[in-house]
This record gives sequence, structure tokens and C-alpha cells, in this order.
Amino acid sequence: MPIPGSGLAKGLAVTLRTMTRKSHTAQYPDVQPELPPRTRGVIGLFEENCTVCMLCARECPDWCIYIDSHKETVPAAAPGGRERSRNVLDRFAIDFSLCMYCGICIEVCPFDALFWSPEFEYAETDIRELTHERDKLREWMWTVPEPPALDPAAEDPKELAAARKAAEKLAAEKLAAEKLAAEEQAADEPTAAAEKTREGTS
Repeated sequence: MPIPGSGLAKGLAVTLRTMTRKSHTAQYPDVQPELPPRTRGVIGLFEENCTVCMLCARECPDWCIYIDSHKETVPAAAPGGRERSRNVLDRFAIDFSLCMYCGICIEVCPFDALFWSPEFEYAETDIRELTHERDKLREWMWTVPEPPALDPAAEDPKELAAARKAAEKLAAEKLAAEKLAAEEQAADEPTAAAEKTREGTS
């Protein structure tokens, strides 16, 4: 049988222990919180990488991404070439009153145009003002933290490995060409010396 009043004594003991400890209350908004680097605050847009492929808008489960674009004709890059058409972004907006911060749009973007920003101070008094256009999304892009450093024991990315392999191949070809040129020059030197000797004796 528990001793009567033991629960009260334990509760008072916890209260006494916490009373002697220093408070760790963060004085927000005077002191900004230290957020983890992968905080899902808002979505930043790097407009230069956007090709208006519409993958993010199609894959969004909430249909909260609105994209408008038009086509422009690009003249031929070389004489005799053909003109090409490309999509030009007119509007890119996200309705954060509908967004559930799943990150699917960022994952499916094949051109790295969308990024998570830890920015979280974007509350509005009117829910209709939570639809932020591309100018605001562009501003949030500059608050995106740098990616964490790779694990030293991790494998190199495929792009880096392919680039390194190509550079090593070019370096090997250059070295082989220099070695061949040096051998040809060394082979020509005795012939030139022999010709000079014959010219001197004749």
C-alpha cells in the first residue's frame, strides 16, 4: 500500500527543484529563435531555374500553386538554324492558407527552383492576403540556408564523379600527346645530327 500523501510529497519535490533552476524562456520577438536548418517555414522561388513545367502545380495535393505563362519565340542561335519557343513565367503564387507544408512541390521540381525557407513571420489579418506572389517568394529565397556539408565517407554525386572522370580522361590524353611529341622530337634529333655531320664531311 502506498504511503498516504506520498504523491503530494513527490509533486512538491518537483516544484522545489524547478524553482531553483534558471528559466529558459525565449523572449520572442525580441530574441529570434534558433531554428533547425531543415525547418519548413515557407517556400522560396528561384525564378531563373523555373521552366514552367507545371510539375509542382500538378503534384500539389491541395492545388494551392497558381502558375501563368506565355510562349515566346527564340531566334535561331546560328545561321540556318530553326526558331524555338520557350515558356516565360508570368505568375507564380502559393496560397499558404491551403498549403499543408508536405514539400511535394519541392521534391518533384526537376530544376531546383523551389526551396524551403525557415522564415515563419508571414501572418496576415486577412486570409485572402496569404496568397503570396513570386516577388515575395523571391525575397524568401535569400533566407534559404546553405545545404549541410556532405558526409566525408559518402560517395561522390554522380555529376561530380562524371565530371572528374572526364577531366582525368582529358588530362591523360594531354599527357599522352605530350609524351608522343617528346618521343618524336627525340627521334628527330639524331637524324638532324647525322645530316649535319654528313654536310660537314662533304
